[in-house]
Amino acid sequence: MPAEVQRTVLPNGVRVISERMPQVRSVSVGIWLGTGARLEAPHETGICHFLEHLLFKGTRKRSAEEIARSVDSIGGNLDAFTGKEMVSFNAKVLDEHLPLAFDVLADLVTGPLLRPEDIRKEKGVILEEIKMELDNPEYLVHEIFASNFWKGHALGRPILGTRETVQRFTPEMVENYYRRVYIPSNILVTAAGNLDHERLVELAAEHFRDMPAGDGLPEDKPPVTHARLALRHKKSLEQIHLCLGVPAYPAPHRERFASYVLNVLLGGGMSSRLFQNIRERQGLAYAVFSELNPYRDTGCLSIYAGTSVDAARKVVQLILVELRRFKEEPVSEEELRRGKDYLKGSLILGLESTSHRMANLARQELYFGRFFSLDELIEDIERVTAADVQRVAQQFFDSRLITLTMLGNLDGVRFRREELDC
Repeated sequence: MPAEVQRTVLPNGVRVISERMPQVRSVSVGIWLGTGARLEAPHETGICHFLEHLLFKGTRKRSAEEIARSVDSIGGNLDAFTGKEMVSFNAKVLDEHLPLAFDVLADLVTGPLLRPEDIRKEKGVILEEIKMELDNPEYLVHEIFASNFWKGHALGRPILGTRETVQRFTPEMVENYYRRVYIPSNILVTAAGNLDHERLVELAAEHFRDMPAGDGLPEDKPPVTHARLALRHKKSLEQIHLCLGVPAYPAPHRERFASYVLNVLLGGGMSSRLFQNIRERQGLAYAVFSELNPYRDTGCLSIYAGTSVDAARKVVQLILVELRRFKEEPVSEEELRRGKDYLKGSLILGLESTSHRMANLARQELYFGRFFSLDELIEDIERVTAADVQRVAQQFFDSRLITLTMLGNLDGVRFRREELDC
């Protein structure tokens, strides 16, 4: 463990991890839940995100307005988000204001009112958020893709929920979910900045000592991926939005760094093969990129592009050509160097921020159970060879495993499985 990182586990199971950065005057602190939307039952779809919103509607100590004012009044930032595998409530403040920021965050997590009238009003807010996102074709094509790729598993269901599930939430459902998930063994506190670890532990002990232990989390099974073709006609759209993806390694996999390099070279930046070929040389798309989404026990590498009806088939063919090239030809030393430097630059620039470091502590604890120094991470990136990238490409880019989703005014566009050969 890096010397500046310290870890303490409270008697009730709450984990407290900090990284001291004496060169700054700020502190970023977060309270994390080690589960996210993937532990929802089908009828609960969206309840994790719904509860995250609801916690800001009032606690036993503060009204919704007082929660908003508390951190604003000291010039700090208060935020929260729900992911598939974690939930975060976090704040960034001047170091002198850490006790107040922690008090606000802990108050949200331990003392929510969960009033029926707030649940009723928040349903309206979330339903509008769902409508807004469904009007966004890039969001919608990714959701359709996920529902097919992870068919039958919570990873394939929307974090926001659906109109039907959100409308059916009752105060009893919300209360039961809160009591099931917001338990000490599922809570992680991380902080980075100009702080003292022992003081952070004292704050955590003070605020979480009376929290009920709960019954423990339900068992979670690894998902199975599905190779499916889904073409969704939506006449009102000007573009065809497409998402093509394959299974990838889980977050802790030993070859994860080779998959990171592969993703960068494929579609992770402006110098990537997809961007340079499909956008710059061919002029067939404005937006084209790839992304790697690793989870605890599975992962996905996906490619998105927005293009015209006439060009849709060619764009898919060009993507497949690039996948085939990675399998058949080792990348050049110059290209490999560029990919490594891109990753190292992104990593180092991100870790100059207390917020990034605070989130990085949470991710390393939740996915790895240990902490990596910057030097370790850079060494792991540098160890990646052209042969490693090619081997990962050969593992990932199997025509039998490809899922393809297309959304737009398809106007007779069709694809067959045999056309996805790479």
